[in-house]
This record gives sequence, structure tokens and C-alpha cells, in this order.
Amino acid sequence: MYSDKRNILQLVALLKRYGVRKVVCAPGSRNAPIIGAFVECEDFECTSVADERSAGFMAMGMALKTGRPVAVCVTSGSALLNLHPAVAEAYYQQVPLVVISADRPAAWIGQMDGQTLPQSDVFGTLVKKSVNLPEVHTDEDEWYCNRLVNEALSESTRHSKGPVHINVPLSEPLFQYTTAELPDVRMISHIPTEAIKYFLYAHQTSFKRPLIIVGQMSATEVQKLTDMPEGIAVVSELLGNMPHAVRGIDAALNACSNSDELRPDLVITCGGHVVSKRLKSFLRDTKGLTHWHISPTGEVVDLFRALRVVFETTPKVFFEQLKEVWNVDGDYASEVRHHCMNVPTPTPEYSSLLAVKELMNLLPSWSVLHLANSSAIRLAELFPNPNGVEVCANRGVNGIEGSLSTAIGYAACDDRLNVLLIGDLSFFYDMNALRNEGVRNNLRVVLLNNGGGAIFRNVQGMDVAGESGRLVTAVHATSAEAWARSLNFAYFKVTDKESLRSAMVEMTCPYDRPVFIEVFTNAETDAEELKRYYEQIKK
Repeated sequence: MYSDKRNILQLVALLKRYGVRKVVCAPGSRNAPIIGAFVECEDFECTSVADERSAGFMAMGMALKTGRPVAVCVTSGSALLNLHPAVAEAYYQQVPLVVISADRPAAWIGQMDGQTLPQSDVFGTLVKKSVNLPEVHTDEDEWYCNRLVNEALSESTRHSKGPVHINVPLSEPLFQYTTAELPDVRMISHIPTEAIKYFLYAHQTSFKRPLIIVGQMSATEVQKLTDMPEGIAVVSELLGNMPHAVRGIDAALNACSNSDELRPDLVITCGGHVVSKRLKSFLRDTKGLTHWHISPTGEVVDLFRALRVVFETTPKVFFEQLKEVWNVDGDYASEVRHHCMNVPTPTPEYSSLLAVKELMNLLPSWSVLHLANSSAIRLAELFPNPNGVEVCANRGVNGIEGSLSTAIGYAACDDRLNVLLIGDLSFFYDMNALRNEGVRNNLRVVLLNNGGGAIFRNVQGMDVAGESGRLVTAVHATSAEAWARSLNFAYFKVTDKESLRSAMVEMTCPYDRPVFIEVFTNAETDAEELKRYYEQIKK
């Protein structure tokens, strides 16, 4: 029987899947459940070495001879430190040594408990990858544990070989052996460029409902892509800068009475971040989903908790080969296109939503649209993108800081009209950027000022009433007018439909100075207009 520790089960099952067969075991009690799992599984050949220094070098010698990863398993505390010389030698000889260390729970590190010291990342730059496994209590813990072990084991042989470190915290009781067999674990494979075509040929009939999702990509990156394969649904958002991709998947999911009609069996992703929380939740809840990710660096991005394959190539190379190999009937692509194209765009009354609609309608094709995070980027996603407009946003970590500064820096190097759509909290956080050197006449700032973080009114379950609501949403009564005028911006104040339309027309006109448009709305009205739209499309 195996230990009941689910992080141990994931680890040992994946070592088996990755073809690790030899394990050098050093004695100890904390690592005894791990050793017990190796002994229980007949696929492993275990060797006992009492001295950890020798154990590390012996495992390295086995790996040198076989050319395959070999594991060395030690207990907690200074036992791990004794592997340092062998790890260093394995790093510089590029030997696939897999170091497995048992550990105490994090709460007991530094508390004078026996055999404890900070073990995660103890080898620093002398390993290709170091992971600290969670103790598994939930399905999400197990997914995380599986992903970390996959990352470590694949890194031991990917590109150049080298040592990796897997640290395994274990709480007492340690010696409960109640599990009959190892779990059926997910293995994440890395496919190099030269093997992509063969892989695609082998799987060309495995999927009937493939979906390509293009995350954030610059216009320059998109220009490198050839036409997408016919018959496969391709969806993107504004930040994808994909003129021919289907837009509106977030609204379509909200409007669809039977979302199963949109469920894919395969998702292929490329590019950066996806904004839609609804899309991410939808795919994470899709049973049996397979996810392939295109990453030139081979980085593991398991956004939907279904990643199986990482293609180590560029999107251009991958889609060229996919188009050559795959032939899909297109029924699912037609369903996706139908649902997305039939969701109406909002027809709001005066509000931030109307301001964004007017902006999107009037943007000239020779412009760049910069979107701040929170409300700005989500409202803009509800409208079509004018053809030719490049869209930029700070979606690396999605923070509200720096959107104004980034847009100013971009416009300083770009002769097109650069328009920033930004909310009040984002703007006032970064307002000093308006006085930066280098602000040019091609800059247009459209500030949605509704007196606080109105996006929080749309977060399900969040109470924005009373004193706590005031603090959470940072309610204010601040205007940017004096600040913008003092810095020689052409300033336009918007308080109704008429002044909104007039200001948006002025936005596209040539000026001898930058332009600032401040749109004053009511937070409650903004929330109600968005709510009304989502209720409307569900009918």
C-alpha cells in the first residue's frame, strides 16, 4: 500500500510517467513515506546509501551512464545540504539529477523543531528548476502539485540537461499507508518545432470541437501570422489585435442559454493574457478539456487546469503546420461565430458605457487605443474594434498603476493619434505623469470619472454599501480639470450626451497641444446600465 499523502502520490506517479527508474535513497523518517512509495512500485530500482554526499554523486554517476534522469531522495534538514557538491557538479556537467527532499511543514521552520531549515530554493542558481510542493487538501492543491512536478521533471531534460529540486513538505502522521495504487496523473509534454507536424498528424482525428484563443499580442506580432486554419474557431479580444478573429466571446457566454453549445474539446492558446473571467471559468469547468499552449520558451501556462502539451515554437510556425495537416468540418466554428456575432452591442443611456461606445465609434483607423485596467478594458471589450486600430494595455499583472505613464511613453515614440481610456482611480494614481517631459500633441486622455471604483459594484457578492463600501471603492469628488489645464492640455468637460458627442469629435481633430476629456458620470448609473445590458442579451 502507498502513503495517503497526495503530494507523494503525484510525485511518484509522475516520476514513473517521465521514465525515471533508478532511485538512490538516503535514510530518514521524514522521507520514509516517499521511499515506501518507491519500494511499493515495481517500476523503480532503489539503492540505499547512508551518506547523502555519496548518495548524490552515486545518483549522478547512474545518470551519466544511462543518460536518463535519476532521483536521489533524502530526509529533511542538513541531509539536503550534503547534496550541494553533487548538485553543483551535475549542473556544470549537465546531468539530469532529480533531488527529492522531504520537509517539515512551513509553520515549523525556524521554530527550534528538529531537522528544520529553509529548504526550498536552497540550491539557488545551481539547479534548472526548484519547486516546493503543497500539502494537498483540495482538488486545486492537487492540480497545483501536479503542475509543479511536471515543470520540474520536464526541465531536467528539456534543451540542456541538468539537476532539479523537488521539496516535499509532509505533516504528521507520516506512516498511514492506505492507498492501493498510484493515481492516473496528467503529464505535460513539450513538443519541439521539428516534431510538431508528426504530433499533429497523430492527433488530427482526435478532436471535433477545437477552439483557438489568441491572447494579448502586439500588432507587430500579429502581422507575422498567416491566415488561421479553416474550419477551426478562432476567438480573441481587443488586446489580441486580430482583425479576422471572432470577438465577443465573453458576452456570448453570458447570453447563451445553453453554454454547452460553445464547449470545445480542445483549446489551443497563444499570446499573452485573456481578460474575460467568464471565459476562463467556463473552460476550467469544461469536463475532459485538452489544452495545448504555444510558447517559444516552453513556459508552462496552465490557465484552464487542462494543459497537456506545450509547443516550443512561434505561433506563425505552429499555425502554418496546423493548416497544412488538419482538416476540420467547421460545424463547431460556425456555432461559435453564430453565437458571438448575434450578441447585440450595448445601447446605453448617458453613462461610462455610452462614453466608451462613442469613443469606439469615432476612433480613426490611424490611431492607437490604450486601455487602463478594471472598468476601461472591460467596457471597451463590449464594442467592435475599428479596423486598423492597434490596442495596448498593461495586462502583465493587470494593475491600475502606470497606465497613463505607459501610454505617454508609447505616444512619445509613435506619430499616430494615441488615445488612452482610463478610469478615475487609475488616473489619479498616476496623475503626475501628465507633467513628464516628452508629452506630445498626439496624446488624447479620456478619463471616466464616476467618483470611485465603480467596477466593484459589478463583483458578485461584494457589498459596496455603507462605510466599508466607501473605503473599498475609494469614493471621491475630485476633478482633473485644474491639473490638466495647468499643464496646457486642451480640456473638455463632459456631463451629458451633447457634450460627450462634441468632445469625442474634438478628440480626432489636430491640436497644437495634447487633449484631455473628462467624462463625469454616476457610479450607480454606470453599474445599472451594465446590468441592464447583460439582462437584455439573456432574453
